[in-house]
Amino acid sequence: MKFQKYILVLFTIVVFTSCKKDFLQRDPGVPIDFDKLFSDPVLAAGFGDNTYSFLINDYARFVADHQGTTGEFADEAISNTGLLPVSLVNSGQFLNPNAFDVATTYPNMYRGIRNANIMLANTDRVPWNANYNPKFIKGEQIFLRAFFYFELMKRYGGVVLLDKAQTVDESGIDLPRASYEETLAFIIKDLDQAISLLPAEWVITGKDNGRATSGAAMALKARALLHAASPLNNSTGDAAKWKKAADASKAIIDLNKYALEANYSNVLIQPDSKEYIMISIKAPRDWVGYINDFIAPPSMAGAQSLISPTQNHVDLYEMSNGKLITDVTSGYNPQQPYLNRDPRFYNNLIYNDQTWIGRKVETYTGGRDNSATTNIYTRTGYYLKRLWPEQIRRTGDKGLLNYIYLRYAEVLLNYAEALNEAEGPTSAVYTAVNAVRTRAGMPVLPASLTKDLMRARIRNERAVEFAFEDMRWWDVLRWNDGINIVTQPMKGMRITKTGTTFSYAVYNLATNYQKSFLDYMHLYPIPQSEIFKSSGALKQNPGW
Repeated sequence: MKFQKYILVLFTIVVFTSCKKDFLQRDPGVPIDFDKLFSDPVLAAGFGDNTYSFLINDYARFVADHQGTTGEFADEAISNTGLLPVSLVNSGQFLNPNAFDVATTYPNMYRGIRNANIMLANTDRVPWNANYNPKFIKGEQIFLRAFFYFELMKRYGGVVLLDKAQTVDESGIDLPRASYEETLAFIIKDLDQAISLLPAEWVITGKDNGRATSGAAMALKARALLHAASPLNNSTGDAAKWKKAADASKAIIDLNKYALEANYSNVLIQPDSKEYIMISIKAPRDWVGYINDFIAPPSMAGAQSLISPTQNHVDLYEMSNGKLITDVTSGYNPQQPYLNRDPRFYNNLIYNDQTWIGRKVETYTGGRDNSATTNIYTRTGYYLKRLWPEQIRRTGDKGLLNYIYLRYAEVLLNYAEALNEAEGPTSAVYTAVNAVRTRAGMPVLPASLTKDLMRARIRNERAVEFAFEDMRWWDVLRWNDGINIVTQPMKGMRITKTGTTFSYAVYNLATNYQKSFLDYMHLYPIPQSEIFKSSGALKQNPGW
């Protein structure tokens, strides 16, 4: 049962759903003959598969489906041109309807929830044949509903809970928000049910990492419980919440099903991997669009580079000896800043004098990859390598780059973070973190770290390991640490070339690249259009 079988069916259904005015279906829009649809197993399966289409499925997505990342909200990167959906968040204007992630995620997730609820309400009346397993199909829909609710919860907190598709009459009823705790309980209940229904692996031609499995449901459950245990939602530091999150991750480890990809540089570009728990399967990327119009500057044959990794992010990479660059014994030399760094630095970033696409990179002042007159070149001295497969250099080139929902390295670091908070830096915490570090070619962590020092090292490890993977912003929010991380001065590297010698100086970026953040911004506001439609039933988050 592959997605490709349903391309025409999915197109038809997408056209239907796109005609609806809002997620509550107050206007029936273009009618679907559900009796006909659910009397045909092929059409019914296609409708169920369409639920996947509502998942967030790419790193850059705010403009033209290939520009703007959540990393630019945090300290990972800046938007060179001040892309509107990014700059609005950077300046605290979350309620502006052009703040894409705030304004569109809310209705889009509810559209997905409605699709899942319709499928669940009709699964038992479909005359399934031997090509389909209705138990698995039901498990997929329950998993996807939980995933949609988690995407809502991590942004907005408690939300309106719908466990069945609303009729036209019911859709006119304004419903209040559930609490965070109620929303979490709903998600966990769905995931526990999904775990019991879903297969460990889909027995089809090849391994379909794009479909939900019992392992994916377990991993999402562990992520949700980590979110609930984190400081944003656990201000008292309740160790029991952390232990529950740790146990959920340990259950995945104990499956002995997943493993780290041998080479970190291959994590995003494999057609299949033991590290993948769930990914968005994509055709090979080409030059036009994502690479050409978001990452690559004109000097590298691109149309424009709109994203620049910050010096703040660069400074998180340890020395290859495992010491932070702030450690006076680390061997870090500010005039040779790229020498002997964590191997992941070389995988994730394009930096001055590195060889890339067949030549030396010139991000020094006056170099061909730097410009003082236009902001479609780097503003920080760095370009983004992690999301740019090197073989994609010009029109016609193609290369694989997956969007990862869940991978095993996250399970290990989730486990380490939760267990450290629950029990301190035990040997199991070290084992989990060191597995990720060793795979990257880094030394193990020093012995005898305190709980606080271990926390700092785990957080740093996450920043490096998941660089530009749509993780950093959400970590910053759940840690309740936006004021410290987002409002720190955003920095770049000024590079001067004299003869054949380079000199390096870290500097604060211009004011328009600095970011604002206040405490109440750890939760997104409910989009104002939804507040207005609710006739007072939806209450806005504090501060907004």
